[in-house]
Amino acid sequence: MAKNAMPERVIDLLLVEDSAADVRLMREALRDSKVVSRLTVATDGVEALALLRLLDRHVVIPRPDLILLDLNLPKKSGRAVLAEIKKDSNLKSIPVIVITSSSAEEDVLQCYNLHANCYITKPLEFGNYVKVIKAIEHFWTGIVTLPPNAARG
Repeated sequence: MAKNAMPERVIDLLLVEDSAADVRLMREALRDSKVVSRLTVATDGVEALALLRLLDRHVVIPRPDLILLDLNLPKKSGRAVLAEIKKDSNLKSIPVIVITSSSAEEDVLQCYNLHANCYITKPLEFGNYVKVIKAIEHFWTGIVTLPPNAARG
C-alpha cells in the first residue's frame, strides 16, 4: 500500500554571520540536507535586525523559523542582536541558536541569560561542522515543534 506523500514544509533560516567562509560552510552543510530549507544571510547585526523588522522594504524575506547567530559581528554584536530579538514581541518566539567560535563561559552564560535557545561552539574541521549542522537540523526540524510561522502584517 503506497503512502500519499505529504508536502514537506520549507524551513526558513536566517544566518547572521560576517565570515564568508562560514557562510559557504553552512550552504554546503545544508546542500545535502533531507530538509528543504531557504537560507537568508545577514552579514552584520544591523542588517539582521533590519531584515527581521523589514526596515528595508526593498528586501522581503520570509519570517525565519530559526535564527543562527554568530556573536562576533560588525556594526552590532550578536549579543545586542539577541537581546533585541528577545525583547521584541513580534520576534521573541523565533528560536535563536548561537553558533560561534567562542567557548568562553561568560559568553555562554550571557547568551542563555538573554534567552538564547541553545549555544554551540563552531567546530574547526569541515566534517565536524557538517555533523553539527546536521544535528541542529535533525533536532530543530525533526524533533522540536517550532512556533507557527505567522505572516507579518
